[in-house]
Amino acid sequence: MANGENAGTKLKNDREKFRWSDSKYKKRILQLKKKSDPLEGAPQARGIVIEKIGIEAKQPNSAIRKCVKLQLIKNGRQITAFAPGDGAINYIDEHDEVLVEGIRGRQGRSKGDIPGVRYKVVQVNGIALNELVRGRKEKTVR
Repeated sequence: MANGENAGTKLKNDREKFRWSDSKYKKRILQLKKKSDPLEGAPQARGIVIEKIGIEAKQPNSAIRKCVKLQLIKNGRQITAFAPGDGAINYIDEHDEVLVEGIRGRQGRSKGDIPGVRYKVVQVNGIALNELVRGRKEKTVR
């Protein structure tokens, strides 16, 4: 244990060495989040809807959460995204282009009672999903 008057270098080197046992430090420095994250560290990403699916809520809730499976344009990875809002799934069709973002769960993980879903739909064909659900805007015919 180096605590003497001239032990500054030893303390500094030890601190650098033992920082690597901190999982958050290691993840940040080695950029492991960007490598494993389908959005590659970006806040939002565009994707093409492959299919609409219903995911059962976790216990003790009993519901079918409406989600979409989509393929990201930037890297071709497939992810599942939640369609928030009452009847929001009706405004999303297959082959639509949607914008997704994180669902804001704990540390990028799934939120609430939806197992394995980390993203939510924000826009459909360039129109905000929230506006479509509230009836303020019409969905364009492509």
